[in-house]
Amino acid sequence: MDRPGVVDREPDRRLDPVEAPEAGSFPTADPSFGGERGYEPVQPGSGLRDLFRRLTAPLVALALLVLKFGGLLLKLKVVTTGASMLVSIGAYAWIWGLPFAIGFVALIFVHELGHVLELRRQGVPASAPLFIPFLGAVIGMKELPDDAWKEARVALAGPILGSVGAAACWIAGEATGSELLVALAFVGFFLNLFNLIPIVPLDGGRAAGALHPALWFAGLLLMVGLVVVRPNPILVLIVVLGGLDLWRRWRERGEAADYYRLSVGQRATVAVVYLGLVAALALAMTATHVERSFS
Repeated sequence: MDRPGVVDREPDRRLDPVEAPEAGSFPTADPSFGGERGYEPVQPGSGLRDLFRRLTAPLVALALLVLKFGGLLLKLKVVTTGASMLVSIGAYAWIWGLPFAIGFVALIFVHELGHVLELRRQGVPASAPLFIPFLGAVIGMKELPDDAWKEARVALAGPILGSVGAAACWIAGEATGSELLVALAFVGFFLNLFNLIPIVPLDGGRAAGALHPALWFAGLLLMVGLVVVRPNPILVLIVVLGGLDLWRRWRERGEAADYYRLSVGQRATVAVVYLGLVAALALAMTATHVERSFS
């Protein structure tokens, strides 16, 4: 019997297993839909927080490692050399484009590697190359070689190995028809030939010490002539450094007489290698000269 103000409810019933829910409807948290839940409800915003934690955790860990071991990494020679190489590549790429810049820095590295290998062969402690944009690269020595003969061998080792690297580019360029590699070979030959000008701090100046001091004056005059013909800050810097070093060596020539005392055979060896490199590099430059843009 119906009572006023009371609405009878239909008995609870569960979904029939074959009865699908209407489109757009979803099961609720009512226990009548499948009994106990096997999951916890997702709180609003918890997914974003979890994603943020997953992304930032590795970055925070990396930052802590850099803070803890950053100083040690900077002391590693390979890191210093690699970083300076990247800076030089970026500087040269601004002018010549990235492919040419990478090849050019690689040729400088091969040149400097020749110095390092000869220094270590002689037992002279030396640092890894440090690249300076538009100035090439430098190698730090904790001590000088024992005499001018050993210094000349160290000086000539750079152009020798550097010329081999440039020749490899030339061979590869001719085999593949790559004008980029041929142009790199030309620049490599020029780089090594320029370094043979007999003025310190160039390699030719250090090799000239094993031959005759007059070559230093000839190298200084040649460099001054280049500055007059093609004014360039780098050439001016070389003239200044070369003039100061020439003045110092000339003043100390009496005290360092034993340092420059070489046998006839040693002087002849240095002369043959030096003049042979100059001639070979000049001919190689002529053979590989091309005018192209590689940016």
